[in-house]
Amino acid sequence: MNVTIDQNSGYCFGVEFAIQMAEDELEEVAELYCLGDIVHNRMEVERLYNKGLRIIDRAQLQELHDCKVLIRAHGEPPETYQTALENNLELIDASCPVVLKLQNRVKHAYDSTKAINGQVVLYGQQGHAEVIGLAGQTGNEAIVITTEEDLDQLDFTRPITLFSQTTKSTKGFYKMKELIEQRVAVAKASGVEVIDLDANDSICRQVSNREPQLEKFAQLHDVVVFVSGKKSSNGKALYAVCQRVNPQSYFIENETELDRSWFANATSVGICGATSTPMWLMQQVADAIQAQQPVAV
Repeated sequence: MNVTIDQNSGYCFGVEFAIQMAEDELEEVAELYCLGDIVHNRMEVERLYNKGLRIIDRAQLQELHDCKVLIRAHGEPPETYQTALENNLELIDASCPVVLKLQNRVKHAYDSTKAINGQVVLYGQQGHAEVIGLAGQTGNEAIVITTEEDLDQLDFTRPITLFSQTTKSTKGFYKMKELIEQRVAVAKASGVEVIDLDANDSICRQVSNREPQLEKFAQLHDVVVFVSGKKSSNGKALYAVCQRVNPQSYFIENETELDRSWFANATSVGICGATSTPMWLMQQVADAIQAQQPVAV
């Protein structure tokens, strides 16, 4: 059985940068605080914990004083930086440049549309770290939408500026854009003067380009094993791509979740993962399959 790891899978630039910053700092100190999971992958979080990285939440941040705190790639809202000033915290800011640029765009849109009673709308996952940071640029007035039902929160007679969480599906974003345009058209047809939707495709191209690459990869193999943390929004989106083109695709967090029966008639197995999946973990899964010693669920 031939087992191949997708060389286009694995960390995006932002995640790789944040982890490298954490490891560099941990060479100088025994422990380092990180606000939230540095990456949505339990295995990597455990590896870095063993090196001294300690995960804290926002409530715990309020209690810290005179120490260093790492800001992960997802970015943070303005209040986090205010807390750092008040508590004399040194922030090691590993926010992804793509996310920081988007935060600035969202803030500009919010400031410039307030005068015309506009709405800033974020296509993303409610409660996701990146979305919290983006919504923070609007004083948490941005409306977060994930499904068609969430569109009921919008007033289609008022201006709408739409952005996307950087790791969402491109197809999902354009579907949501189309649905909003349809509702805006209905509002116009009723005789109300409506400003057209201002839609901004803010999905990271390093992420979105993986979808067509992954489609090709999944079609090449009898079985696809997708490795990702269960919290990863990007992981869920990319796994859906695999499943769509290859029904023999399986989602696992690590090699202990492998099932022998998946490979019964397979001659070719592809291993791939999310932008938050480390290459060492995919190699670990590949080794377990090649050794024919997967642990059955």
